[in-house]
Amino acid sequence: MLKQFPFVIFTSLFLFLSLIMVGCDEGDTEDQDSLVGSGINKSKSTWSLIQENILQSNCVDCHVAGSSVAQQTGLILTADKAYKELVDKPPKNPAALADGLMRIGRKGYESLAKSFFWEKINAPNEDHFYNDHPEYGGMMPPRPAEPLTYGQLEFVRQWIIQGAPEDGVVADEKLLDKTDRYTPKVFTPLSKPSNGVQLHLEPFEVLPNYEREFYQFHELNNPEPIYINRIEIAMRPGSHHFILYTFGDRTPEIFKPIPNLDRDLRDESGNYILQNLLPMRYHQFFTGTQWPKMDYQLPEGVALELPANSGLDLNSHYVNRTANSLRGEVFVNLHYQDKKSVKHIAKIISFNRTDIELPAGQITTLTKDFYFREAANVFQLFSHAHELMTDFRVQAIGGPRNGKEVYFTDDWEHPPIMSYNPPMKFGVGEGLRLIVTYNNVHNREVNFGFLSTDEMMILFGLYYED
Repeated sequence: MLKQFPFVIFTSLFLFLSLIMVGCDEGDTEDQDSLVGSGINKSKSTWSLIQENILQSNCVDCHVAGSSVAQQTGLILTADKAYKELVDKPPKNPAALADGLMRIGRKGYESLAKSFFWEKINAPNEDHFYNDHPEYGGMMPPRPAEPLTYGQLEFVRQWIIQGAPEDGVVADEKLLDKTDRYTPKVFTPLSKPSNGVQLHLEPFEVLPNYEREFYQFHELNNPEPIYINRIEIAMRPGSHHFILYTFGDRTPEIFKPIPNLDRDLRDESGNYILQNLLPMRYHQFFTGTQWPKMDYQLPEGVALELPANSGLDLNSHYVNRTANSLRGEVFVNLHYQDKKSVKHIAKIISFNRTDIELPAGQITTLTKDFYFREAANVFQLFSHAHELMTDFRVQAIGGPRNGKEVYFTDDWEHPPIMSYNPPMKFGVGEGLRLIVTYNNVHNREVNFGFLSTDEMMILFGLYYED
């Protein structure tokens, strides 16, 4: 008995210490789990669940290799590419890049605040997104698709806060069971200007898997010339573009539209309606945007002029690639300026190349030069192209800026509206060269046309004479 006693003491001591060690281990594990919630399923990494449950079902259809969206954004989100394309990568959007954002960084809370990806998917913060960063484009997934659920958003947020690792579990999978989601705000009309006019395209339907483009002429009933120094445009989600056109003095009466009547470019089968195409020959661009919301202020002392008894042809183009009908609506505010305070009348830049031939499966770069017939002070430029455009560059021709790039975008959906202060001065015979690259991923040639699946090459802008 005496010989066995030391062994019993040793065994008891060993068991006691083992229990203490096990207790400590369990406590540490519990504390670690409490960082991200209880009940974590550790069979799959947080990143793999994001890929399978969020990206695959909400993003991959568009962000796949060879798609126009992937070309434009430089972002492929299929399982073999997504992590490397998202984490520690800068965005292609010039405004987000200038703001110092990354797609997703690894610095926890700091990276959450500087994540372009988070800005794009965080639908409950849409007021901030559209009001403070209209140049960031649209939120994702694009409307009318539903936003991510609150659970999906919190799951992604936790992952970014924990450093966005590719391996390991850093967020509670049970968050994905929370399926309620933010309801986007009801479209808010623009308030009428205190000194100006409001134009309104009342709610209209866009059929499933259909592009609707139409015109509606509005008379301004102005007995005297009017001067406009600020333009506001607000559109329901889904718009490809909105443009205001005037008609030239030589427009035959037969082609002047009946006011307040919808004139669709195509019928419901997609066939062009000839009688509605004919007035377009006499269109003169006045203003427009591809942004969901725009509020543009002309420089002090500069205004656009509309002569007495003017009218504007409102042109709306919506693209609906979903199985449900889409509702469109547009508001426009034209703010007036007293003629006495107008020093310069703004003139329109509308440089357009229509001879576009893009061979199937090829990358093609097209150029065209345009020259000023009068000394011009250019204070605004913006581009228009469709989904095959990969970059749109503009270079100065002649003068001290000869060969200098003065405009660039790789965003066909929401191209930047560039303002120049002081204005860029161009002499008579100097001009602008458009250099536009397209990647035709289709097995057919693509040409100029009005559908989003056709192509365009247009530079718009504003200037005034010396």
